[in-house]
Amino acid sequence: MINPFLQIHPEIADALKLGKPVVALESTIISHGMPYPKNVETALAVEQTVRDNAAIPATIAIFDGKCFVGLSAQQIEFFGKAKDVWKVSLRDMPYVISKKLYGATTVAATMRIASMAGIKIFVTGGIGGVHRGAAKSMDISADLTEMENTSVAVISAGVKSILDIELTLEYLETKGIPVVTFGQSEFPSFYSRNSGLDSPLRLDTAGEIAEMLQTKWALGLQGSVLIANPVPAHQEIDANEMKLHIDAALQAATERNIKGKEVTPFLLQWIAQHTEGESLEANIALIKNNAKLGAEIALAFSV
Repeated sequence: MINPFLQIHPEIADALKLGKPVVALESTIISHGMPYPKNVETALAVEQTVRDNAAIPATIAIFDGKCFVGLSAQQIEFFGKAKDVWKVSLRDMPYVISKKLYGATTVAATMRIASMAGIKIFVTGGIGGVHRGAAKSMDISADLTEMENTSVAVISAGVKSILDIELTLEYLETKGIPVVTFGQSEFPSFYSRNSGLDSPLRLDTAGEIAEMLQTKWALGLQGSVLIANPVPAHQEIDANEMKLHIDAALQAATERNIKGKEVTPFLLQWIAQHTEGESLEANIALIKNNAKLGAEIALAFSV
C-alpha cells in the first residue's frame, strides 16, 4: 500500500524495486548544520560520493505536505538558502506535514521516513545522544529512541562530541542497539578518532557489517545498528583541543540560556567560529567518509 505522505523520486523507487543499493541522507545538515554555500556544496558532494561508490543517494526532506525521498539539486539549493525551514524530529512531523511547511529532517525523522520507503542504510555526520547534565535536564535525543524502534542502520562518525558519549553508549546498550566501530577498537568522538572509550564491537569490512545487519534483522530483532566510522586521521582534530572548544561552547550556551533543539546548532556554529573553520572542514571530511562506507555497506547488503 502506497503511503499518501511519501513522495519517492522515480530513480530511487526503481532502484528499490530492483534491489539496488540506496543510501538515505538527512537534510538538517543542509538547513541547520552549515553556512551557505558550504552546506549545498557538501550535500551535493556527499550525494556524488554515494554514486561514485555504486549506490544511489536519497536525500530526505519535508515540504508540500509530503516526505520527499530524493531531492533535485534545485531543491537542495533551496534548503541551503531558506531561513524559515523547520528542524524536524519525530514530534514535529505531523505538524509540519499538515501545515505544508518546509522541514529539514533530523536523524530520527530521516530514519523513520527511510524505513517507510524501504531503505535500510542511512548516512549522517554524528548522531544525537545523552546531553551533558542530562541527569538534571532529562535531555536525551529522540535519535536514540528511534534507533531502538526502527530497523535502519546508521553510519556516523560516532556520537556528536558535544554530548556525553559514555552515557550515550550506556543508553544504547540498555536499548539493545549494537554499536560497531569500523576498523578500530576505540570508539571515535566525531571530530576525533579517539574518545578514550572502548567500542563495544569492531568490524573491519563493509561485507562483515552487511552480514551482521542481515543476521540481526533475520533473527527478528528490530531496531538499528550504530556503525561508528572514524574521521580520516589526516583530517581529525585532536580530542584534547576539541575538549577546550566544547567546554567553552557549552558555557556560552548556558550563559545565553540556549535550550532544546537550538542547542546543537548553536554549539556547532560556536565551535566552527572558534576553531577558525577547522571543525567545519573536519565535519565535511567525516560526512564524505561516512558516505563512502555507507555506500559500500549498502552495496554488500544488496547482493
